[in-house]
Amino acid sequence: MFDALDLGLVCFFVSLVHVKGLEYYTEKPSYIESCRIKEPGFTNCSTRSIQAFLNEVIKGIPEIEESFGPIDPMKQDQLTFTQTNSDVSSISANLSDLVIRGFGKLIVKESKVSKKDFSWQDKIYIPRMRFDGKYQMVGNVLIIPLHGSGNIFMEIDDLDILLNAKTRLYEKGGYTFYNVTDVSVKLKVGHVRTYLDNLFNGHSKEVEQSTNEFFNENWRSFFETFRPLITETLESTLFDLLKKMFSLMPANFFIEDIPNSLLLYGRKSRLTA
Repeated sequence: MFDALDLGLVCFFVSLVHVKGLEYYTEKPSYIESCRIKEPGFTNCSTRSIQAFLNEVIKGIPEIEESFGPIDPMKQDQLTFTQTNSDVSSISANLSDLVIRGFGKLIVKESKVSKKDFSWQDKIYIPRMRFDGKYQMVGNVLIIPLHGSGNIFMEIDDLDILLNAKTRLYEKGGYTFYNVTDVSVKLKVGHVRTYLDNLFNGHSKEVEQSTNEFFNENWRSFFETFRPLITETLESTLFDLLKKMFSLMPANFFIEDIPNSLLLYGRKSRLTA
């Protein structure tokens, strides 16, 4: 028979196992398809597997939502942006209370994995992404002098993202994991719509309206002004998300024949956790 002390110790150790279990999965979820990189058709298999994983992340995996928050809509507190190296634009802007919608419709068109270092290159398509928030801006956009603050929205149709993720393998609890070390993206857009209210601090609603119409008529040039900001936003957001996703799920779940860090890098550079 357990006495009170024994029962307390048992409960304590059970709670430790439960907490530790939240650090990473030790059983592969049914929605992840395992692939073998040395077999034909790996890229197709990998594409299906990553799409299925992202579908579950979008629905809501508690351990990811707890640390990252919801995926769609996604929130960013504040972004600062300066564009000084353009012939047609020179601005300083601050965006706050930013809400990003569209990741819920994300489609993985292709997910390639390097056999050399197991980094990835993914082609992602989002039918429509929308940014809503508050702005403060001083400068020139398409040679128009701007000085104002207010609400902003930007909608991007047919957004293609070429994502490159650098990784480093490490071991934890007998599993091999991805440590995502860098994320870069290249963007291609189909169309952009935008509106900034209070552009001239409310001095002329007519000029504000005509200026926004001009921006939308010349949306390609307008987007180029904000391309660095959108690129940086997506890179930092995806870096944070991918890092959390793949610290939760062992790489072995996705690639059955992935080597451990000792085999890939040699003993001197082996990482463990």
